[in-house]
Amino acid sequence: MNKVGQWVTGTRAFLEEVRVELAKCSWPERSELLESTVVVIVSCLLLATFVGISDGLLMQLMGLIIR
Repeated sequence: MNKVGQWVTGTRAFLEEVRVELAKCSWPERSELLESTVVVIVSCLLLATFVGISDGLLMQLMGLIIR
């Protein structure tokens, strides 16, 4: 039973520390969050386009080499 009590006490202490640390965080405004989300989505689309074009070109190049 002692281990259970230690676990409960440790868990409570951890959650209290988490609450204190989260209170110190500065959270982004809605507009900042929206801008960052748009940047991430556009970056992902650009990277996906680049990888897709590179893959297609390399597949064609390998097709020419293998023939």
